[in-house]
Amino acid sequence: MASTIGTAQLMTITDETLPGLACLSTDDFKNHRDNFLAKMANNSMAFFPAAHEVTRSNDTEFSFCQNKNFYYLTGFNEPDALLVLLKKDHVEQAILFSLPKDKNQEVWHGRRVGQEKACQEYGIDQCFILDEKSERITQYLNGLTQVYFAFNDANIRQTVFDLLAQVSAKSRQGFKVPTTLVDANPIIDELRLIKSENEIALMRQVNYISCLAHKRAMQKARAGLFEYQIENEILHEFTYHGARHAAYATIVASGDNANILHYTNNDNKLKNNDLLLIDAGGELAGYAADITRTFPINGKFTQPQKILYQLVLDAKMKVIAAIKPGVTFAKLNEIANECLTKGLLELGILSGDLAHLLQEKACKKYFIHGLGHWLGLDVHDVGDYQIGAEKTQLRQFAAGMVLTIEPGLYFVPMLMKEISGHKDVNWDKVAEFQPYGGIRIEDNIVVKQGGIENLTR
Repeated sequence: MASTIGTAQLMTITDETLPGLACLSTDDFKNHRDNFLAKMANNSMAFFPAAHEVTRSNDTEFSFCQNKNFYYLTGFNEPDALLVLLKKDHVEQAILFSLPKDKNQEVWHGRRVGQEKACQEYGIDQCFILDEKSERITQYLNGLTQVYFAFNDANIRQTVFDLLAQVSAKSRQGFKVPTTLVDANPIIDELRLIKSENEIALMRQVNYISCLAHKRAMQKARAGLFEYQIENEILHEFTYHGARHAAYATIVASGDNANILHYTNNDNKLKNNDLLLIDAGGELAGYAADITRTFPINGKFTQPQKILYQLVLDAKMKVIAAIKPGVTFAKLNEIANECLTKGLLELGILSGDLAHLLQEKACKKYFIHGLGHWLGLDVHDVGDYQIGAEKTQLRQFAAGMVLTIEPGLYFVPMLMKEISGHKDVNWDKVAEFQPYGGIRIEDNIVVKQGGIENLTR
């Protein structure tokens, strides 16, 4: 069932309409590999490493989180593996090196996929154990011209240089080492920026689950509880519906804590008449939601809280209504700046000439972070924003992009002191609103040909 706000088409998701997609298919991951291979030069090779397990303390590890580029290309969720994409004489292959089957290790640490199943279940052309990596890859590299890898990954950079050195060492045997190194990041970043229909369906599902978690938090919140107890309600709802992990550290910030943008202590007691800002999103099959809501702990806004909340809400709705292919974050920032600046001027928090205030972006004294970002496998997902000379984001939106919109207002005591003498700030009025902390509202938006889909609706 669709409804409209301006030109933006919004979809309402219910239990009945929610698709049952729990993960991407083998074909989806193969399509991702094929798309990258299509960007590679002939007679070239690309390297994509899996993540390593990270020690938490002594002999325990953090929950494993796969390297997102590796996952995007494979769907394979074991540590220490290496994907090699080979394009030689116009023949394309995906070759995986992974941990071997080992009964003793599997008893202690869990089952491994192994090489045979990696080919059968993940659509990999060939799979070998990690110990065969050096010997086989040096053979593959012989006579190639280009090598692709992520330049910002120190581990794979060293691995690639070591392998190239091994090829070079065999020059007397007729081996020829590739001479051109290419950063893989710009290519895969562009591919990840445009989501397929199946990726969007998965993000629709994780957003639905995350919305349920926010609703549960609203229902459970009351004065006297601790922030971490509300965090627990959110994590419960994620897990209950299959999103086993949060996409990022959950923010449950009451009162003045909401002025800390990445507040994660979550250890204060909820107080009557305070606002509660919750920034929380689940992760499902690697894909993230990123939602923020701010609401009164006792269920009723005070009049100043209501005024500020309505201003942030109005800004969010006006920005979302403007999203369509061809629009840029720069344009959306103009809309947010106009709405928030006018509102703050009308409230008497800002003073002076509106045109001057708009030019100076005076609202940024209170709206102290960006308006939004790409969203996908990472919460702050990859993709070029095409920053202009004036530090504006000029990348035109296209169908398949997913982004957040998150205007906010904050009255941070330490920042207030810095601007208290500024000529276009009404300090007495600021002091009136300062006790109410920060207010942020964040939605997740899919750009479509005909407008948008608000995944958070």
